[in-house]
Amino acid sequence: MDNFGLSRLSELTLRVETDRHGPFVFQIGLDPAQLVLPMQRVEDAHQIFADSPLAHVANRLEREVIASSIFGTNTIEGGTLTEDETAAAMDMPAETVRGIEELRVVNLRAAYDEAQKASAAPGWRLSVEFVCRIHSLITQGIPHPDNKPGLLRDTPKHRVTVVGDEAHGGRYKPPQFGSDVRRLLHALMDWHTQLQDAGIHPLIRAPLVHYYYELIHPFWDGNGRVGRVIEATLLLSEGYRYAPFAMARYYLENIDAYFSQFNACRKAASKHLPHPNTGFVLLHQEGMRQTILSLQKRTNRIISLLLFETHVRDLLDKKEINARQYTILAQLRAGPIPINQMRVEPWYTSLYLKLGEKTKTRDLRGLRALQLAYLDLDNQIFPGFIKPPNIKPL
Repeated sequence: MDNFGLSRLSELTLRVETDRHGPFVFQIGLDPAQLVLPMQRVEDAHQIFADSPLAHVANRLEREVIASSIFGTNTIEGGTLTEDETAAAMDMPAETVRGIEELRVVNLRAAYDEAQKASAAPGWRLSVEFVCRIHSLITQGIPHPDNKPGLLRDTPKHRVTVVGDEAHGGRYKPPQFGSDVRRLLHALMDWHTQLQDAGIHPLIRAPLVHYYYELIHPFWDGNGRVGRVIEATLLLSEGYRYAPFAMARYYLENIDAYFSQFNACRKAASKHLPHPNTGFVLLHQEGMRQTILSLQKRTNRIISLLLFETHVRDLLDKKEINARQYTILAQLRAGPIPINQMRVEPWYTSLYLKLGEKTKTRDLRGLRALQLAYLDLDNQIFPGFIKPPNIKPL
């Protein structure tokens, strides 16, 4: 049974004659036989994730995803902030932003907000206006000798725009002149509408639009970030939650394959090989699968932590644990720590300034007896909601 209509995929090829770049062909270019199992795995993972109690963790999960995604998409393009610095910067008011790196983060957050708003609107369709709006938000205030936010590229005759590098399959000369860039970007929007009206699955449409958008390379700067936001918006509009933005982190972690597939698919098409776009779409679908599974795991952990915190507070109120033990558990919420390291932490030593080793031992034994903390064979102490595979006996 073909649940995705893959056996009915038509090529829906659109050939565009440009003024100077030559013919440009938009094609589905996929092998249905290779897509059935990967798409089913993504849909199965997505269904399980959608059925999980996301309402209890939505705000926390969304913030984590946005921070991780902005870090990922920004780092791909040369951003230098750490993930923690990115999370701190993304809520900065515009008037307090001082550095370019912080501005890149704030701009991306604004673009993500626009993408979420657009994708939630009934009947939303991808358009050139939306693409230019996202580009404007992403590049606003970022210095560049040529780029103007929201305005399409027009390479002067005495210059050549080239993208890519030899390490990832070679360099590519996209359409150079403004009339060709504009015509092809409008054609991409029209072609996507054809795919959408023909019922082509979003797990196929989104990566194909991402791929062809990058080949057009319509702006001087910000194309990678814009392309990933476009892909995410198309998936968000079809009901995929969190994973579309989180894909930016997957692309960062698989950056060699990500860049190489653009060139591999482009070269396969130039040689008129069958199904030239399969590699990029398969990379995207594997990314969606892994991303959704990771989000499911994170959701389960957040819920476990919330339940654990409620349980611990109840035990403190009933005086079944003391304030020192409660403090230890509060510090362990972030995850396991070597017990020898914990014992020299200032917060821990301050708990026992006037108490002896027997009290320290009794407190830890009490936590372990109540299964509020575990010690593994490597002498790492774990919070009770994370059970290590090799528990050290009491």
